[in-house]
Amino acid sequence: MLRYLTAGESHGQSLVVIVEGLPAGLEVTVEQVGAELARRRLGYGRGPRMRFEADELVLLAGVRHGRTLGSPVAIEIKNSEWERKWTEEMSPAPGYPTKKLTKPRPGHADLAGMLKYGFDDARDVLERASARETAARVVAGALAKALVAQIGIQILSHVVQIGEVKSDRSSIPSPSDLNRIDDSEVRCLDKEVAGRMIAEIKAAAKVGDSLGGSVEVVAHGVPVGLGSHVHWDRKLDSQLAGALMSIQAVKAVSIGAGIEVARRHGSDAHDAIQFDPTTGQYLRPTWLSGGIEGGISNGAPVVAEVWMKPLATLNRPVLETVDTMTKESALSFKERTDVVAVPAMGVVAEAMVALVLANEVTRKFGGDSVAELVRNWQGFCDHLTATPSAVIRSDAGESAEHKHLIDE
Repeated sequence: MLRYLTAGESHGQSLVVIVEGLPAGLEVTVEQVGAELARRRLGYGRGPRMRFEADELVLLAGVRHGRTLGSPVAIEIKNSEWERKWTEEMSPAPGYPTKKLTKPRPGHADLAGMLKYGFDDARDVLERASARETAARVVAGALAKALVAQIGIQILSHVVQIGEVKSDRSSIPSPSDLNRIDDSEVRCLDKEVAGRMIAEIKAAAKVGDSLGGSVEVVAHGVPVGLGSHVHWDRKLDSQLAGALMSIQAVKAVSIGAGIEVARRHGSDAHDAIQFDPTTGQYLRPTWLSGGIEGGISNGAPVVAEVWMKPLATLNRPVLETVDTMTKESALSFKERTDVVAVPAMGVVAEAMVALVLANEVTRKFGGDSVAELVRNWQGFCDHLTATPSAVIRSDAGESAEHKHLIDE
């Protein structure tokens, strides 16, 4: 099984991630992981912090000459601002902060965390609750993506909605679309919709407000058989929902057609099963179920939509709160913030999906080395091909021309 752990605070010396369970022989480089981190910085509406908070990576353990050793991999992401600004305020040495934050921000973990842990300074909570932690998840996700790519799984995301502006989602993008998605300022494939999204962001920025939205994450090439119907915590869709809901500011997750499918009659709510005698494969012409049935991947693309609320830290002080020292009404304090972080959230969502799939891949196919894992996967595929009644990966899921049938 694949496990990972992150440590570090937003303005601390660094973030650290440890990933355990990677097989030996997986190619890993600083450049490869850094490219994923750079994608997390994408998106119109990001704050000025993105321009100077560069990610300096250090491979600390588990990699030798560009390949994993089978031992835990540890990676550090250094904070370029630490020595310039935060050595005193975030010092681990005994002492006291120069200023306490006592006006907790609505929509954040500030007040709940202060009450839970008995803190009198919101910074003791917000530093770890910050979405800066997702940088460590993206690093772990980059390793997971590299692993699942060994058996043909490719994961991407695209922005579906920002504020009131929404694309039609009539088809899902293919891996060949990723560069075009990342080239978009809002990571949206539809140029006309992207333009309207940017206008929406500009309008919100002008009045010091923020916006939310949604992204769709698609995993192509997922083999049949990941997850399980046997236990609640082994179901693939429940694992994905939990992982995606754990992203800061995410408030809803749907698999496949999600809420829309609940409005249909049963005769129009499920993916038909077809068989291609020339290839010996079962096909799914649609993916209303998001590529998962009964908690098990069925061979079609795995699809999830993830909704992010508007950021609760605003560029103008308007959210009412209470000063925890005086108990008087006040306006919440402001940290540096973005107008919208939905495009970046998509990259984090890719990482979370990759980590869930990598865990299930290692659970199902095992192996102490990448070569052994691939052999085990290939043996499974060969067995399915030789078994007429088996359900195997569907080529129908690889084309963006097939419709969601959500709006039809």
